Amino acid sequence: MQTGELSQEQIENLPIDISSNKLLDWLIDRRHVNLKWQAAALIVREKINAAIQDMPEVEEIKQLLAGTYINYFHCCRIIELLKVSEADSKNIFGYYSSQRMKDWQEVLRLYEKDSVYLAEAAQMLIRNVSYEIPSVKKQIAKCQQIKSECEKKEKDYVNNAASARDDYHTSCKKLGIKGEKVKAELLDMVRELPTNVFEPVVHKVTGLKDILIYYHEFVKFVSGNPDSDGVSTPILRFVQEHGNATVYQWRTGKEPQTVEEVHLSFLEEEEEVEEGEIDWGDIDAVTDEGIDFGINVEEGGSSINFDIEVADESGGGGIDWGDGGAASMETGTEQLTSKDDGIARGNDSFAVLDHQPTRSVFINELLELEGFLTQRLNEMKDEADILSVNQFQSYITNSLAVSCLLTSHHSSFHQLEGFLTQRLNEMKDEADILSVNQFQSAPAMLQMKTSKEVAAMLDLVKDILAIIMDSRTQHLFLIKNSPKYVDRLTETLKEKLTLAEKMVASQQAVREKGENSLEDARALQPKLNTLIDKTRELQRHIEEDISKRYKNRPVNLMGAINTI
Repeated sequence: MQTGELSQEQIENLPIDISSNKLLDWLIDRRHVNLKWQAAALIVREKINAAIQDMPEVEEIKQLLAGTYINYFHCCRIIELLKVSEADSKNIFGYYSSQRMKDWQEVLRLYEKDSVYLAEAAQMLIRNVSYEIPSVKKQIAKCQQIKSECEKKEKDYVNNAASARDDYHTSCKKLGIKGEKVKAELLDMVRELPTNVFEPVVHKVTGLKDILIYYHEFVKFVSGNPDSDGVSTPILRFVQEHGNATVYQWRTGKEPQTVEEVHLSFLEEEEEVEEGEIDWGDIDAVTDEGIDFGINVEEGGSSINFDIEVADESGGGGIDWGDGGAASMETGTEQLTSKDDGIARGNDSFAVLDHQPTRSVFINELLELEGFLTQRLNEMKDEADILSVNQFQSYITNSLAVSCLLTSHHSSFHQLEGFLTQRLNEMKDEADILSVNQFQSAPAMLQMKTSKEVAAMLDLVKDILAIIMDSRTQHLFLIKNSPKYVDRLTETLKEKLTLAEKMVASQQAVREKGENSLEDARALQPKLNTLIDKTRELQRHIEEDISKRYKNRPVNLMGAINTI
């Protein structure tokens, strides 16, 4: 025997490696099984189905028959057990008279014919390795994935619920309410408007006297009519002099003898109202004469007389401010009385800051003052810059003189000389801005105001605007002007709590879903373990059977079978 050659014994002991996925093809190619083995296998299955109908009460046989696909190796074990249970039916020739034993021996004979059992076992192993086990693993992985996603969603729902609650409490805090009884608390705050809003505003407006005079003088100077008696910002002056008086006093210029306050029923404590029929009013009160709309159609006329008179434009087109500075213009206030009887009724009974039309004019005048003071402050800064320019012009002139002296000694100073000359010419072209400033002829009050004083004026106006333009205050104004707004605002706030409750419900739902998925995964795990064990057992039987066919050479099934 030459070195490197294998001995006969070594050749006989070489292992046979077979790919588990190609096992059936390997058996057919080497003619261990018939190509048409499936037809014979169907006959075997019919025999097995008939045989299992009559089985002895043996526990191990029950376990073999329960929940599994019976193969050749199961049949061999069943016969071994029947040899014990059917021992009484064995005759002196070694044959069994028991029909059970005969049926299963027939099944075993059909299985062994043309090695049908080996082909069926190979097919079962391939199906388990390629389909059954991966399918169960995927189901378990899917359940675990669902559990993981549910945990993430649960955290998101917890965060969203907390965010919705925080948003609700933040909104309530901005409105200045606790959030326990939203609508009742909002209505309580509306009742506190005079104390918490109007009084601070009126107190600060009293400090606007110098600002109003300053603005009035500025308007007179700019308009070129210093003798004009027109009053700018009339409502601000009215509030500054009379406080938060009634619209009647603002409209007529005199205090009312009596104030008939408007009763706002929606500001009272709400009572539960039962749903009933719609109250159509006293329909029977309408007579046969029809409804009187207050329109008279004269006989023989072709037009309707609306009783509207056109005032003479030349008679009183201006505004009569009166002695007290009150305007005779109505500013959106309705005339509810046909004659001035000294009684403030309807909208006339509201305070100036409590009535929406007059309050809008009040805010507009404050914005007008703010814009004026802001512009004036910027102009003052520009004037300060002009003084700096003049100082710089003097500095450039001196530098130019020095440069001329040095030119004869250093030629590098020619560039500096050219720059300074050009800059001086530009400043001369700009001329002295102060000399043409229109405020040189302005009253001393306008010229003597410093930027610090104007900035202080602007800060005071901004403080008043901050109070009355605050979002919380605007909500309260809208609530008082529109009873439906409080319902919408309450509903908006409650939606945040409803959203939080939905998040909590969703959190509970995904938690239950995750727990169910986890239970499904746990239920599938024993099935997977059983399937793997059965496949390993089937692998061992197949390897032993093939090994016998090749003089007990070791047989190894390779590939996916080793990764299950």
